[in-house]
Amino acid sequence: MREGMIQKIIITGCLTTILALPVFSNISVEGHYQGKNLIVQSPESEDGFGYCINRVTVNGTPTSASVHSSAFMIDMAEFDIQIGDPVLVVVEHEDGCNPKLLNPEVLLPKSTFEVNEMSCTADGLLSWTTTGESGKLSYQIEQFRWNKWVVIGEVAGVGTEGLNKYTFNITPHSGENKIRISQTDNTGKKRNSQEISFTCESCPEPEMEQTGDAIEFKKDGKPVKTKYEIFDSYGNIVKKGMNSKVVCENMKKRCLPRITTINTSALFLNNRKSYEKERQTLGSVFFLRRINYHSRISH
Repeated sequence: MREGMIQKIIITGCLTTILALPVFSNISVEGHYQGKNLIVQSPESEDGFGYCINRVTVNGTPTSASVHSSAFMIDMAEFDIQIGDPVLVVVEHEDGCNPKLLNPEVLLPKSTFEVNEMSCTADGLLSWTTTGESGKLSYQIEQFRWNKWVVIGEVAGVGTEGLNKYTFNITPHSGENKIRISQTDNTGKKRNSQEISFTCESCPEPEMEQTGDAIEFKKDGKPVKTKYEIFDSYGNIVKKGMNSKVVCENMKKRCLPRITTINTSALFLNNRKSYEKERQTLGSVFFLRRINYHSRISH
């Protein structure tokens, strides 16, 4: 009887001890070191004694910062990390409180690349090398089409400071091709490289022919695929694609009479040249422009 009572007391004491242990949770943030420190805000504990953060680690190593205060700074310089290195910060805190990382954006990569070389072959193989990257950001590849820069692809950045090499296959158009690369970081600011240009001698410049309710693009009598866009008189895109034939019968009004008629309200033109020429191409894409208004094929 006495032994049973002793066992119950021991078990009850163990349960009381277990239930009395504090329960911890954690929040974390990861990114790449950009040379700046993190600031942490710590609420008071639920019992009103002290603050709720118990421990902070950076890549598994505890910080020397005084975590028992309402706010403190994590000095990233005390850890063996370099600009662009990956960082994982874990904040261990009492359950039921909500500490905050006040400036987690300092771990987000910034666009710091410098282009060393960039070139493109006549068949569209774009190559470039960079240095000075400080985090992984994608490169947007842009091609000058229709009198504006258009994003045609994306390549993931390596993110390291040393020499990085990239390639991307573009689809060249007839005549002069202009290419550049760009990055946009967490600040929303876009950084562009210098543009390069080359001429595709083998790219066909198709002629446009009307056949019934359709427009056909041909070269030497043979169909040639080309990119096109059709706009209405209000500037709304009504059809676009890449093909050797454009069917117009499903549009509200037939676009063909406006395309084949040269008058004071509609002219074929190359936006980089003149209004006088009846038919020209810009990057194998035919343009129709209403006076004082940009469009491609208008109906």
